[in-house]
This record gives sequence, C-alpha cells and structure tokens, in this order.
Amino acid sequence: MSRFFDKISPLDRRSSPLEDADDASRPGALQHHSPRAASYSASDASVSLGQLFRPVGHAHNGHHVVVQLGKVASDGKGTAEEGGDRAISGSLPFVLAFSNLTYSVRRSRKGCSLFWRSDAGEEQGRKVLLNAISGEAREGEILAVLGASGSGKSTLIDALANRIVRESLEGCITLNGEKLEGRLLKVISAYVMQDDLLYPMLTVEETLMFSAEFRLPRYLSAAKKMSRVQALIDQLGLRAAAGTIIGDEIHRGVSGGERRRVSIGIDIIHDPILLFLDEPTSGLDSTSAYMVVKVLQRIAHSGSVVITSVHQPSYRILCLLDRLLIISRGSTVYAGPPTGLHPFFSDFGQPIPDNESPTEFVLDLIRELEATPEGAKSLVEFNHARQAVPVVSAGGGEKTFVSLEDAIGASISRGKLVSGAEGTATTAAAVPKHANPFWMETLVLTKRSLANTRRMPELFVMRLGLVLVTGFIFATIFWRLDDTPKGVQERLGFFAIAMSTMFYTCADALPIFIQERNIFMRETAYNAYRRSSYVLSHSLVGFPPLVLLSIAFALTTFFAVGLAGGLQGFVFFVLMVLASFWTGSGFVTFLSGVVPHVMLGYTVVVAILAYFLLFSGFFINRDRIHDYWIWFHYLSLVKYPYEAVMQNEFGRAGRCFSRGVQIFDNTPVEGLTEAAKERALAAISSALGMNMTSTTCMTTGADVLRQQSITQLGKWGCLWVTVAWGFFFRGLFYVTLLLGSKNKRR
Repeated sequence: MSRFFDKISPLDRRSSPLEDADDASRPGALQHHSPRAASYSASDASVSLGQLFRPVGHAHNGHHVVVQLGKVASDGKGTAEEGGDRAISGSLPFVLAFSNLTYSVRRSRKGCSLFWRSDAGEEQGRKVLLNAISGEAREGEILAVLGASGSGKSTLIDALANRIVRESLEGCITLNGEKLEGRLLKVISAYVMQDDLLYPMLTVEETLMFSAEFRLPRYLSAAKKMSRVQALIDQLGLRAAAGTIIGDEIHRGVSGGERRRVSIGIDIIHDPILLFLDEPTSGLDSTSAYMVVKVLQRIAHSGSVVITSVHQPSYRILCLLDRLLIISRGSTVYAGPPTGLHPFFSDFGQPIPDNESPTEFVLDLIRELEATPEGAKSLVEFNHARQAVPVVSAGGGEKTFVSLEDAIGASISRGKLVSGAEGTATTAAAVPKHANPFWMETLVLTKRSLANTRRMPELFVMRLGLVLVTGFIFATIFWRLDDTPKGVQERLGFFAIAMSTMFYTCADALPIFIQERNIFMRETAYNAYRRSSYVLSHSLVGFPPLVLLSIAFALTTFFAVGLAGGLQGFVFFVLMVLASFWTGSGFVTFLSGVVPHVMLGYTVVVAILAYFLLFSGFFINRDRIHDYWIWFHYLSLVKYPYEAVMQNEFGRAGRCFSRGVQIFDNTPVEGLTEAAKERALAAISSALGMNMTSTTCMTTGADVLRQQSITQLGKWGCLWVTVAWGFFFRGLFYVTLLLGSKNKRR
C-alpha cells in the first residue's frame, strides 16, 4: 500500500509540522513510506467517518497509517490498487466551496422615512451584507478576503464558519462536494477571533498547554500533548517567549504580534482541517503582521484550508497569499490569484501603477467608486462577466476531488489530529461533541483558573482587607452588647447590617465573568468544554476564599460583640456567614451572565440587595407586610441569614433581656428615678395581680423572636434554605450560558 503515497501529489504528501517536530525529536522516526507503516484499508463499500478516525491514535504514537482509498475516481469505479493512480492524480484533497451566499439584516429606521432607497447591496427595509458571493478555498492555500471597512469581510468569514443561523443564510457551502453538518464542522475546524482573548497571568506555554488539555483527546498521554505544544511553539515562532506571561494593562507580557500568534495557536492545537480567521493582522505593525501571515502559510502547507480576512495587506503579505476574494458592500469585485490583479484592472480600464501597492490601489479605487451614486456596480458587473467566461485548465479536463471521508482519512494518516476523534465512533453523528469527559474538563478549568488567580494575590488580599476592616468597625461600634432592651435593639441592628454586608461584599465578583465572557464564548463556540464544566469549576475555585473570608469576619466580630452560644454558636455563625457568601456570590454570578456591562451590573446588584434588606423583616415585621408584598419577603436573600443568626442568639433558654424596671426603657418614663420606677412597677404588679420585682424576667429570647415574627423556620432550616439559594442561582447561571452563548448571528 505504500504505492498510495508514492502516487499522491506533493500537496497531499505534506505532513503536519507538528508531526515533523515530534518526529525530529525521535531518532529514526518513521516516514510515510516506512516499512513499519501500519495499513488501514477501506472496503469497496462506503466506510464511515468514525472508522477513518480510528487510526488517529496510531498516527501520534510513532506509527504512520496508510489509508487505502477506493472508489474516488470520477466514474466511481475501481479500487485503489487498480484505479487509485487515476483517482489521486489531478484530485484535490480538500476543497471548501461556497456559492451564492446571501445574507441580509433588518435595518433600524431613523427619522420619519418609511421607504428606503434601493441600490446595490440594499433591499427595501433590509440591508444586504452578502450578495450572491461564490468562491472556493483549497488545502495548502490561503484564501484572503479583502475589502474596505464595512464591506462584509467578517460576515463572510462568519458565514463559512457556521456562525450565522442557517435559516438566515441563503446559498450553499460544501466540503469536497458534500454539505457540512454543524457538528462535524466544529470537530474539524477552528475560528480565530479578531480580539486577543487570553488569560493575562498565564505564560505562553501554559496557555497552549491548557488548550491542548481541552482540545486533544484524553487517550493521548501528557507527554504527547506536551510534545505537540512544544512543536506548536516552534511553528509559531514563540520559543523565546514561551515562559513569558501574556500580560495586560498592568502586568507587562508578550508583544502584540506574539499575543496574536498565541491566539492563533490555542485554536490550532488540534491541527484543524479548516481554519477561519477574522483579521488576524489588525492592529499589528508590518513586521508582526508579516510574521502572522507567514505562520498561516506554514499552517496551510501542513494540510489545512486557511480562510482569513485581511484589511489592507502589504506587498510582502500579498506575496504569501494564494487566492484573493475582494468584496465591496457584500458583492464580489475580484476573485482569483494575486497575480491576476494587474491584468484584471487593466482590462477594467484602471491599470495598477508599477510603483504602487496593488492592494492599496484596488481598495482606494473601490472606495472612490463606492462614493459615487452607482457605487462599485460597474466593477461588480465586470467581474461577473469575466467569471462567466469558461477557462480551460492546463490539463484539458475538469479536476475532481477526493470524497470527504477519504480526504479526512488521508489527513489523519499524515498526522493531523481531529479533536475528539476516537476509535469508538462508527458514524459521523457518533463523533464525540467534546474531546474530553465532564470531570476532566472541570479539572483542567479549575487548574487554569487557580494558576491565573494565584499570580494576582492582591485581589484576594484586598477583599480580605475589606472584610477585616468592616468586621473591625462592627466590633468597635457594637462592642460587648449587654442583655438589656437597648442591647436587644443593637443586636438586631448588628445582625441586619452584618448579613446584608456579606451580600454587598460579593459584588466584587461581578467583573470576573464579564471579563471572561468573550474567552468563554470563544472556547465553547467549538466545543472546547461543556458549559456545565465551567459552572462547576467556577464554583469550586471561588469557594475556598469564601471559607477564609467567613472565618475572618466571624473571628473579628463574634466575640467582640459578645454574641452567645460559645463554640457551638461561633461555628454556626461561621457557617451562616459562609452560606451568605455562597448565596451572594451565586446571585452576583448569575447577574454577571445577564448584565453585559460592569457599571450597569453594579447598579442592579446594589438596587436589588437594598430591596432584599428592606423586606428581610428587620425594618418591618413579616406580619406587618401587606399581602401584595409578602411574596418578596420570602424571596429576600437577607431574610434567611438574618433569622438564622437571630435564632442562634435569642433561641437559647435561660437568657433574660429585660428585668423589672427595665420594661420602662425606651419609654417616656425612662427618665424617672429608680425609686419611682419601682413604685410604678409595684402598682402595675398589684393591678395585674402578679408578683413583679426588680429581678423578675420580663422578656426572654423567645419573646424577642415572637416580637420579630421569627417563628416559621428554625436556624438550621434557614441555613439550608440559604445554601439552596446559592445552588439555585448557579443553576440559573448555567441556563443563561446555554441561552446567551449561541455564537451565531440571526
């Protein structure tokens, strides 16, 4: 079967640079024609995609797999032994073709106009972003989409990458003549966003390694994954920066060009067959931009189809591109190789000067045409007329391409690793949606988050300092409260403000997910991990700091205020504070998934927490709240912690909070002398027929609880309800991630 690779075209025989780097580190590494190569044979009957995925493990364990292709000739007859030469010669392994792609959006009407002027690229009431665009991209080549700002470059990339709802997109997109399923496309492709969305405190090597943990199947050993990461670092030209953190506005890290290459690297770690990029050179200087495109050229030569949008490439970058697709207001004005620009525009009557960059001249010309009433209509029609002229290939016949299943099998045999492909898959539909199981995703997410946060200890130190300062203020204000009616009122105030403060303190968790939102959207768009794994990891990482904060606040306030219960009371107080932190952080996390902006989020959090405190039962007792507001009382998150610590303090038998003449405290007769109070007490006692003296207990802890209408749930019941609220809000957070991260235009 080695004849298959002897007959395959030079383009087909290129091995992955990741594989080359891996082989270079192993003495005597096998090549495709090695006698040790394992043989994988596809029967004459149609083989399943899952069967073709099976050799992927062997391809990365030091053995290269020869895939026998059958029935790929244009006439559909013959085996690889008999007709393979005819099938492969002149065939294209991967061809992504798209025809008549049209996409429009509803325009927001301004002013009083009820009708829209209909011109090129527009319909009445709608704006056409893509207008019948056609083209193709081939393996080993870079297809660059060019155009002015707002021309539709990013929209076209999104359409090809299945980031537009199919119902809204007209036209056809095929890979090797077969329509692509969204599930399969996510497995064999990658999408690099325009913005660099990375964790700032991770090094380049750590960032790529975590990406490998997400995207590479679990049956690959840690050593194999590290080998792929090291090979990718060399391929991206990041060896010198491998140990440098990514950095942000505060922490200095890698350069802009290196950051962009890291962004590309995390999406190609699994060696995708299709690679889509949205303006990867945007914001970079000419040298950095050239290096990025040079990396893309190497990726294409490794056996990938690379499609990227470029705003205005320099002459050096233009020389690296294989095909151009220039668009204006959603319509094609040129499609072909860069070398065809000069004859095309010469025939159009606008020859490109020899001393000027072709792309700069073309884009400037398009802008001038767009400024005219007719727009670039003449150029669009000229291109359409030229495309309609049949072109006879040099070979004299029409080229065919390998079927999708055979092409993927050959790609795997060259060492390309399809994310999540395992031998257990038997059909395309059975290809795993995610490369790793739930528990492994959670573990990797937790490790990454801990690695990023432990290098920013100042965040936790500031939070701990805030809690300690708050606790110190409370301790000094409510120092050693006594068991008097005034002490009771002061305890009520302490419990209400302390429990609500726990929730307000959690507001600092609001920016965490808002800042990570775009990273999460990018990684889950192509199934790097499950949303449920992210929610669980987010909870696990955030819980240990809450424990430390709870203990710190309790130690600062419990004994200084003089709360009752001893060690048992202290432990319950710690648990209740922890439960409040747990619920508060869950509530804020849920809001961060709903509210897109930090400042708006803070406003919403402060307002809602104020309502919770108002209806907690401190300002107005439950039995005094009107029926039309009582529902909010039971929804108040502050209600349950407040009632729990109240019962922890006043629910113990044997304590008295008002004796004898203390019943006159906080009344108009409070200013009388003790003798006058005793005579008044004796008169009341005589009138009621009761024996009340200065030592008689007038108010117990149970009386205080009844006065505050705290009679429904016990303290442990309140604790469990508070904990349940925390789980409930994290469940809502998961729902918001499901509904709010579709990553598709409509």
